[in-house]
Amino acid sequence: MSEEEQNTNNEDVATEAADSNETPATGEGAGGDDQSPDLGLILDIPVTLSLELGSTKISIGELLRLNKGSIVELEKDASDPLDVKVNGTLIAYAEVVVVDDRYGIRLLDVVHKSEWIKNVS
Repeated sequence: MSEEEQNTNNEDVATEAADSNETPATGEGAGGDDQSPDLGLILDIPVTLSLELGSTKISIGELLRLNKGSIVELEKDASDPLDVKVNGTLIAYAEVVVVDDRYGIRLLDVVHKSEWIKNVS
């Protein structure tokens, strides 16, 4: 391939990358200092979002004594926000709301995405 053909090919790759907001070398989005990976391939993967009201540690003996009407005190205060987790990783804090006779949540604070990634690793 001649040098002129190679330069033309490199310009075409750069133009295609600019059109798709990706850099040719890394595949990362063009967002200034916020260079984040292109997540287009994983956006449709299902995950489990759960809400943790609280937790406590009990002995197996206490567990075996639980029956209908038993009360288990949790380690979290009633006024504390609830933990929102995706596949077990904390991503946000929320409060419970009722929407059309169903429970929902209102996000109060979202954990920074870099913390999500660090917790998954």
